[in-house]
Amino acid sequence: MLFLQVDTLQNAAPTTVGETTLSFFDMALKGGWIMIVLAALSVIAVYIFIDRFIAIKKASREQKSFMDNIKNFIFEGKVDQALDNCRMNDGPLARMIEKGVMRIGRPLGDVNAAVENVGKQEVTKLEKGLPVLASIAGGAPMIGFLGTVMGMVKAFFDMANAGSNLDVGMLSGGIYLALVTTVGGLIVGIIAYFGYNILVARVNNLVAQLEAKTTEFMDILNEPAK
Repeated sequence: MLFLQVDTLQNAAPTTVGETTLSFFDMALKGGWIMIVLAALSVIAVYIFIDRFIAIKKASREQKSFMDNIKNFIFEGKVDQALDNCRMNDGPLARMIEKGVMRIGRPLGDVNAAVENVGKQEVTKLEKGLPVLASIAGGAPMIGFLGTVMGMVKAFFDMANAGSNLDVGMLSGGIYLALVTTVGGLIVGIIAYFGYNILVARVNNLVAQLEAKTTEFMDILNEPAK
């Protein structure tokens, strides 16, 4: 009898429960119009990051012999050649040094002020778009949370109107759909946050390089000609 029961259990067809999966794309589609806003913000954030990253990288390039050539031209009194050398190099450093060379003969304080003013303008150009990226980093999670709150309000409204037909599936389904926007907002916010900090770090490194080169240029002007 025992063997008969074991054999019956072995031959019984196993009952399988179908697994329901939810892809990120399907989840995003159920997030409503908030997800469209977050998608637009993500595109803007990625565009700003790529655009500023390329611009900062280009601005960081410097011809190795640039400052040496400027030094030699100044010591030899060839101011026009020094200006031409600056104009042949497209970058914030070249434009800063060009302004300084144009001020040669004036008090060193005026020369330094002119160079620093150009430097501030160049840094401002490089930082274009960074405030928008920072706003996306802080605002995207808040927009996502707004979508979640709106979804929760709708879920509880539907439950209130369900009356005796209320079930657990209605509650859980409404909640997980509402949380979709929070997930999307956090993803966009995290991407924008890291992108912003990467760009800020690169801008700060470039500013330190420009300050060092400005000091080197002022030392050239203070150094007596040989």
